[in-house]
Amino acid sequence: MAVLFPLSTPKRYIITVLATIISLHYLLTIVYEDYGRISSFGNINERTGERHGNDNVSMLNYNSLQIFQNMTGPRANATFVLLARNSDLAGVVNSIQSAEDRFNRHYHYPWVLLNEEPFTDEFKERVSVLTRAPIFFGLIPKEHWFQPDWIDEDRARAGRQKMMAQRIIYGGSVPYRNMCRFNSGFFFQHELLHPYRYYWRVEPDVKFFCDLDYDPFLYMQEHDKVYSFTISLFEWEPTIPTLWQTVKDFIGEYPQYVENHNAMDFLSNDGGKTYNLCHFWSNFEIADMNFWRSEAYTAFFEYLETKGGFYYERWGDAPVHSIAAALFARRDQIHFFRDIGYRHEPFQHCPLGEQWTRGRCSCDQKDTFDYTQNSCLKKFEKLFA
Repeated sequence: MAVLFPLSTPKRYIITVLATIISLHYLLTIVYEDYGRISSFGNINERTGERHGNDNVSMLNYNSLQIFQNMTGPRANATFVLLARNSDLAGVVNSIQSAEDRFNRHYHYPWVLLNEEPFTDEFKERVSVLTRAPIFFGLIPKEHWFQPDWIDEDRARAGRQKMMAQRIIYGGSVPYRNMCRFNSGFFFQHELLHPYRYYWRVEPDVKFFCDLDYDPFLYMQEHDKVYSFTISLFEWEPTIPTLWQTVKDFIGEYPQYVENHNAMDFLSNDGGKTYNLCHFWSNFEIADMNFWRSEAYTAFFEYLETKGGFYYERWGDAPVHSIAAALFARRDQIHFFRDIGYRHEPFQHCPLGEQWTRGRCSCDQKDTFDYTQNSCLKKFEKLFA
């Protein structure tokens, strides 16, 4: 006959603790999709040094359980996106710290950082201490960044020299054009962004002035918004001399993509004959990547790409995104985040009145770009008058 020995108190305690840990792990895996990715064996291997698959991406260590300490409600399928070089380290630290302090320390949305070159260990280490959220570092594929071989370099060089003579900022820069093209047509295709729908674009050396007591990602999701901004202004016409004609040609060939309740009146003062140069300043944008991944936008970008204007001229992602959002989405799907205080040199948006007080905003209410001479905010607001 078998003899049963009672478990000692230490053994019972150990078993109880293990059961509790396993139960907690199982519960978090069910409730939080991100936790499942974080705690998977593949990610555990990656965090401990074993690399599998694509060497173009990496993730830094973080405490996955701490990520959910302050999360009491639902979250959107969303991430921050930051494009930077290693030389931008100081500016990246400032931007991430500002976004974390004013919003993300309560929500722990992940960060995706992208670079045309591998991030250095120093860069990763400096950034990793700023947040408890997941941080992913990705390398941009060469075909998404560098000037395509089919571009006529002699023609492109002549265009750059002309802009340099006109003293246009970044007029002679090929890397700047690479960035504009990447942000226009490729960033949302990066493998690190495949799992996500919404993104908040952040750039080095930007500042967020106000606390946010709600989740703007969830606001976008719950109110069916596809694009949002804080600053709108006029584009520099010599950088896009043929862009609007190209847009009109596209509309003529693909009228089915134009939304009936569009925001053409934000872009044009004469029903689309000419472009008034208004656009949303895309260094800040919270948007739905499914919109960029849509049939309409894919066809639009591919059409622009064939014209070579990203290199023969200096087509920016700001007018490209703005024109697409205004034409292919309903006007009510574009949102002005009036309560998000934001600065990107040399302009800033500062909330006013009760929003300024509630957000404990550090900006001067008298220093805001909203209704200055070069702002397009009135044009946007007139859409809903």
